[in-house]
Amino acid sequence: MLATKYLPILAVSLLSLSTSLQAVTVSEKAKKIAQETIIVDSHIDVPYRMHKKWVDVTKATDGGDFDYPRAKTGGLNAPFMSIYIPATYEGEGKDFGVQLAHQLIDSVEAIAYRAGDKFAVAYSTDDVYAQFKQGKISLPMGMENGSPIANSFDNLAMFYKRGIRYVTLSHSLSNHISDSSYDLRRQWKGLSEFGKKLIPEMNKIGMMIDISHVSDDAFYQALELTKAPVIASHSSLRKFTPGFERNMDDEMIKALAKNGGVIQINFGSSFVSAAPREWQDTLKAKYEAENTKRGEEKAKRIEKLYKDNNPYPFASLDTVLDHIDHVKNLVGIDYIGIGSDYDGVGDSLPRDLKDVSYYPQLVQGLINRGYSEKDIKKILSGNFMRVWKKVEQLAQSQK
Repeated sequence: MLATKYLPILAVSLLSLSTSLQAVTVSEKAKKIAQETIIVDSHIDVPYRMHKKWVDVTKATDGGDFDYPRAKTGGLNAPFMSIYIPATYEGEGKDFGVQLAHQLIDSVEAIAYRAGDKFAVAYSTDDVYAQFKQGKISLPMGMENGSPIANSFDNLAMFYKRGIRYVTLSHSLSNHISDSSYDLRRQWKGLSEFGKKLIPEMNKIGMMIDISHVSDDAFYQALELTKAPVIASHSSLRKFTPGFERNMDDEMIKALAKNGGVIQINFGSSFVSAAPREWQDTLKAKYEAENTKRGEEKAKRIEKLYKDNNPYPFASLDTVLDHIDHVKNLVGIDYIGIGSDYDGVGDSLPRDLKDVSYYPQLVQGLINRGYSEKDIKKILSGNFMRVWKKVEQLAQSQK
């Protein structure tokens, strides 16, 4: 399926999925780097996956993109658990997703409780380093969609206390903090008045500011207001997906680098390649036209016929590497990381990056493109950890 949180769900045929897989020969060097380096993936949607249908990820699971055995195979040891709150929780008569946020945080704590020898909740950079030495997988948390802040600095502080270490200001709709890149309504023309006050408050308590999903205006306003570097927890580049505002353009990447922040590259096919979005748009147009003329049953037949004759155009490892190359060539190696969006983009993941066991393939791809081991380690975690540490230090200096 396509990106399940962002776009209408359109099932991808299993045939096109299986035939698109291509083997990457992974060297012992790549495996060694993956196993001996802290790998921070700043956006994995395990909690919401468990919320929809409970599954014990401390063991091997059927389906999904994350579980303990696959994480160990891939060398993943610091996945940020996304506390994802759907945009519809914002608004009158809602609790802004406060209860759901607590439930999802509870589920992360439950993972660590159920398998304390395998996992531990991480609240700081020091925790990640210590837990890595102990052989445990750290579980830091980020909140995707700031709705549960609910116009309250007390709520912000409370969620920080519970372990949230970044907040994605908005999601697929504008909220009380920020306009969204997906939302045609730009009610705030960037950040709301509360959002403008929220940025320095996040700096003050040590909460990373995540500008993935926000409108361009909100992005630039956040950079003007913050004293700390910001992150794009799971974004890719507009250069390769023209017209897709959810991704970042070159000027934004330059501004992010000047701020000292980091862009964490999203792996979803529709985030790294224009072809999947064109495929989806064509399918949607055909379905809607047929549905209008002849009804839903006929439209479903047209949909199936289109999929049978036009397999979903999965991106590849090389496509993802093109994004990394472009950031490196544009602003340097120090501003790139990985935010895969595993368990958040359905079946649209690229060839050779299908789940959390595939980080060695990513490492091999970087080796093949001439990246040094030092630079690879910066991409895997060094750049992100630098930003997180600076956010911590700024907060400490203001106490």
